[in-house]
Amino acid sequence: MGGWSARHRWTAVGSWLLFVVLALVIGSMAGRVDLTDREEVPGEFGQAVAILDDAGLNDGPAGEMVLVQAAGGSLKATDPAFRAVVGEVVAAVEGTGEVASVESPYDAGAISEDGRSALVRFDMRGDPQTAPDRVEPVVEAVSGVQDKHKDLKVEQFGAASSEKVFNDAFGSDFQRAEYSALPVALGILLIAFGALVAALLPVLLAMTAFLATTGLVAVVSHAVHMSDTANSVMLLVGLAVGVDYCLFYLRREREEREAGHDAQTALRIAAATSGRAVLVSGVTVIVAMAGMLFTGIGDFKAMGLATMMVVAVAMFGSVTVLPALLSLLGERVEKGRIPFLRRRGKGTGGESRVWRAILGAVLRRPVVAAAVAGGALVALAVPAVGLNTANLTLSQELGDGLPIVRAYEDINKAFPGGPDPAQVVVKASDITSPEVRQAIDAFSRAAVAEGASPGPVESELHEKEGVAVLKVPLTGGTDEERAEASLKVLRDEVRPGTLGEVAGLTAPIGGSTAASMDFTDKIGDSVPPVFAFVVAFAFLLMLLSFRSLTIAITSIVLNLLSVGAAYGILTIVFQHGWGAGLVGAEGVGAIVAWLPLFLFVILFGLSMDYHVFVVSRIREARMRGLTTQGAIRHGITTTAGVVTSAAVIMVAVFAIFGTLSMQSMKQMGVGLAAAVLIDATVIRGVLLPAVMALLGERNWYLPKWLGWLPDMTHDEAGVAPAPVRQVTAPAPVEPSGVGR
Repeated sequence: MGGWSARHRWTAVGSWLLFVVLALVIGSMAGRVDLTDREEVPGEFGQAVAILDDAGLNDGPAGEMVLVQAAGGSLKATDPAFRAVVGEVVAAVEGTGEVASVESPYDAGAISEDGRSALVRFDMRGDPQTAPDRVEPVVEAVSGVQDKHKDLKVEQFGAASSEKVFNDAFGSDFQRAEYSALPVALGILLIAFGALVAALLPVLLAMTAFLATTGLVAVVSHAVHMSDTANSVMLLVGLAVGVDYCLFYLRREREEREAGHDAQTALRIAAATSGRAVLVSGVTVIVAMAGMLFTGIGDFKAMGLATMMVVAVAMFGSVTVLPALLSLLGERVEKGRIPFLRRRGKGTGGESRVWRAILGAVLRRPVVAAAVAGGALVALAVPAVGLNTANLTLSQELGDGLPIVRAYEDINKAFPGGPDPAQVVVKASDITSPEVRQAIDAFSRAAVAEGASPGPVESELHEKEGVAVLKVPLTGGTDEERAEASLKVLRDEVRPGTLGEVAGLTAPIGGSTAASMDFTDKIGDSVPPVFAFVVAFAFLLMLLSFRSLTIAITSIVLNLLSVGAAYGILTIVFQHGWGAGLVGAEGVGAIVAWLPLFLFVILFGLSMDYHVFVVSRIREARMRGLTTQGAIRHGITTTAGVVTSAAVIMVAVFAIFGTLSMQSMKQMGVGLAAAVLIDATVIRGVLLPAVMALLGERNWYLPKWLGWLPDMTHDEAGVAPAPVRQVTAPAPVEPSGVGR
């Protein structure tokens, strides 16, 4: 593929550009279909949403509420001064022209038990999907009333206002991360290559791969629905692997030219070595990402498919258009040199002197190096045994400084469970029958009697649709553990003896607490099959690619150590609070439920990315006749610069996420950055060479009973590479050269 592209360079470049443009145009014409609520969360929550969707009841207006509360003193909701403020709130929200069905607390009985709080309820006009975009005037009107009455609390919370805050935080966070990622990557590549053209190539490849995949994903979304989250993760992974693959290829091509080969020979060697590593690595990453498809969760399936596609496109571009561009550019790839940056690797055979010094110490005492590095990683992983996952509350996710969060907390204190009730969706062939009505009444009474709800339970009957919707405030309110316990009482104790007694009646219980609990349960159930699939197929790919049982086993063990250490760091920082102040994560106390599984899949894929590249170089040197230790020295030192550059880019990009406002994004950024840093330094630079040095020739062991396996190795053939000096034993570090 590389040879054909280099010989037909204009055809290859033109075909790639045509592919990108066509994918974008077709994707734009097709349009992206996004996930619905019923697809995002499985379980009873999804069943409840499905019933409402089928009945056309989920298109109801977005509800809002305004809390008017006496902060202290003897003022009561029934006092004239308090009533006057409530009247101002009603007039203010009605004056915006954006609301309907404004309900006075005095008519609805929405007065707190202590008599100091009242709730004004209303609905947003128009499409509930666009309500968050239109709620700002209402929020400003309520704020205006608050500004005039400092002695009272006047706070708004609801479906539209909370979603607006969340969308603003999520959107601005990802936008900031996306806008920062490219300049950061380009800056690091400039330092790594010292030339503008060489630095631009990886970024251009990654971005064109992302753009092409965006169009392809839009087409595929008509079969498997997508989401904004999947798109952002696709950009993150696409940038990471696109830059990595280009770095692998470009560095090898430069190295061979520096060794004295002509441009075409250098490209042939790069295609036969780094090109193969890119293919093996890409397939391994795709297999890892495929693990997300086993979760049964819409967002994970979307992320899995989108990232699989972007990796495949980046991999294909790396072995086709990249050789063509290098053939076209020739020496011009060095254009735009940065004056104060010398050409890295010049005169050293592409080897890193820093890593050569570190590796010398590791290979002199491999037992000590393996014990220290392995012990440190195990020590980091130990805290993960007590890892606590949870769906973060609004205050945990966004902090308690936002007005919307304070409003939610205050409303819940005054009206426990009121702002976030469970939603029981009752479906029956005859919803008005005496038997069904009695069961609904019995459920409402039992929910309060069993302590699952403080009451009152509100009921909405939709006779035409054959559906009744019960809104049940949960005992526990914002206390997630207590709220989930109340929900379990409703599902396991209250429902079976009431609604469950009516034949043919279904009554799934939804709401945000149900969504969180069902999501967490599904994630927990998904862990064993996802882990088993990813580990088993990664093992098989390593076995086929290197024809070594030892390499396959050590690959899996080292990657699991890397992931375990990342879990441990997350637990230490976000659960136990060590150093949490450095990333603004004080008081979180838990790891967001979806993160461990997400991190495992992403990190396993990216770790194998590096592993394949490094071990391929070691195996290549071994096949040329070097001893195993000499091959380790050559393979590690010649790849260290590339791995370090790629890792620095990923650590920098992931670290951006650690600075964002949402706690889930902070946790993702810190976990990914820490894991990549550990993987590129401790794992690849110390533990891998130490373990391989201890194993010696056993690294290449393949049992006879596995001899039937197809040979997928692809060693450089028909090329006369520059000789690599034999290294038979560790030698002292010298000012120049790679040892004797």
